[in-house]
Amino acid sequence: MKKRISKYLSGVLVLAFLAIAGTGCGKQADPKLESYKESMTEFYNKLSEYDSSINSIDPDSETAGDELLGVLDEMNQTYQNMAAIEIPDEFSGISDIAVEAADYMDKANEFYHQAYDGDFDSDSEMLAAQYYQRANDRVLIMLQVLHGEVPEGEGITVETESTYEISTIEDESTDGE
Repeated sequence: MKKRISKYLSGVLVLAFLAIAGTGCGKQADPKLESYKESMTEFYNKLSEYDSSINSIDPDSETAGDELLGVLDEMNQTYQNMAAIEIPDEFSGISDIAVEAADYMDKANEFYHQAYDGDFDSDSEMLAAQYYQRANDRVLIMLQVLHGEVPEGEGITVETESTYEISTIEDESTDGE
């Protein structure tokens, strides 16, 4: 069970280090912008902590499932908090993406609970992993924007009319709803 979740969380640690390395450079910015960057650095730091927590769970322990779900509950709350942060105009193009990330993490958490509360449900675990990947994909897009990069990757569209307009392609309806 831990290995399944850990596989999806391994990229989180890389994101956290990228976020830390990419902030704090350059000239003096406005306080709202600096506050947002600090909040996002804290967000990525928390994701790194969750990765460590999940990797430290003993999969043979009788409480492994409860421990894992506890960490995922905390992670979900962190995503919700991140989506509620006021995004400065410089990064307004990622506001919808932040909300999408939080929504997908919420669904992932819900399906992980269905998978691991009581009898194991592999279908719920598969759906949870898909939602979790979608949440992480959005977080990666946000990180690229925060670093001043034009987001790239499968399913990403950048509208050229405005530098603040960044969106993702709609997900297929095969997400279990």
